[in-house]
Formats: sequence, structure tokens, C-alpha cells
Amino acid sequence: MAIAPALILGSTSRYRAELLQRLRLPFEAVAPWVDETPLPGEAPAALALRLALAKAHEVAARHPQAVVIGSDQVADLDGRPIGKPGTHARAVEQLQAMRGRAVVFQTAVAVVRPTTGFAQVLLAPVTVRFRALGDAEIEFYLRTEQPYDCAGSAKCETLGIALLEAIDSDDPTALIGLPLIRTSALLREAGLDPLQPR
Repeated sequence: MAIAPALILGSTSRYRAELLQRLRLPFEAVAPWVDETPLPGEAPAALALRLALAKAHEVAARHPQAVVIGSDQVADLDGRPIGKPGTHARAVEQLQAMRGRAVVFQTAVAVVRPTTGFAQVLLAPVTVRFRALGDAEIEFYLRTEQPYDCAGSAKCETLGIALLEAIDSDDPTALIGLPLIRTSALLREAGLDPLQPR
């Protein structure tokens, strides 16, 4: 039986690593060296797709024998990208702008395998409806969770779920940061099937 190629997650996100562990494929996480600055006029979905593929290609260039996963998420409010807040003040601004609104979290995943020339990227949009949040609720949530490394300040896998009225998605892990249905499909295409004996 052929030896499966090494699998690398091109990300330092512990959320993505925790999700990828569900597929029970051994992998290592490697930080991608990619400038995440949006291009002038770049739409959120296009930004997420470009960055996911760029991250996978960048890590694959350093690990050419591996299969590499790259992923990126950009919150989309009326066509405007909302990224990671980084600070408390920016997180407050983000949540105030999104309260009572529908926001699309554009999550992209790419898989690259240099030895076969395989390189594909897919988008998994998730529409989220935020509650009409009060300022005190926003402040309590941010002080409790400190989600400053999450796109749109929304950490739905913990207390952030209480910010929301509804989530609409066909790939339920996409909102957390790695759409596992699409990831599994791309890995199968790349020759690394999570359901095949190893």
C-alpha cells in the first residue's frame, strides 16, 4: 500500500486545528507567510478565496511533498469586509454595526498538492442573523470571550452563540473557520480520503 503524503494545515488557528482533528488524519500546523491586506475594491468572498489559496500555496512551496490545506474567513456586511478586530474598541464597533443585521461569513478552504499539480479552492458562505444587541450585552460578551482573533468578533462555538438569532449554512463547521464537508471533498480529490484505511 502506498504511503499517504504528509498533511499540513497552513494555519496557526487553534479553532481550525481542533476542527481538522475530527477527520482523524495526522497533520501538522504550519504558519503561512501571507499578507492578508485586501486589494482595493476586493469583495469579501474574493478576498477569502484568494487568501485561502495563497496560504496553501505559500506553505506548499516550503513543503512540496505534502498536501496542504489553507483557509480564510471574512465577514461580509453589505459587501464590506470585516476582519479580525484585534482590539476591544474595534470589536465593539463591529458588533454594534452588525446588531440586528444579517452578515455573511465567507469561509474559503483550499487544498494544494504540488506533486500532482492539484490546487482547488471552495467557498462556504454562512448567513448569520445577529440579535438586536444592547451595548451592555456586547460589553459583557467581549470582556468574557475576548474574541479579538475572530472575524467579526463572533466566536459562535462558545458564548458568541448567544449573540445570534439564526445560522444558515450547508457546511456547519464553516462558521468556526474550517468547512469540513468541503475540506473532505477537496482532500478526496487530492488523493487523501479520510474514510480510507491508512
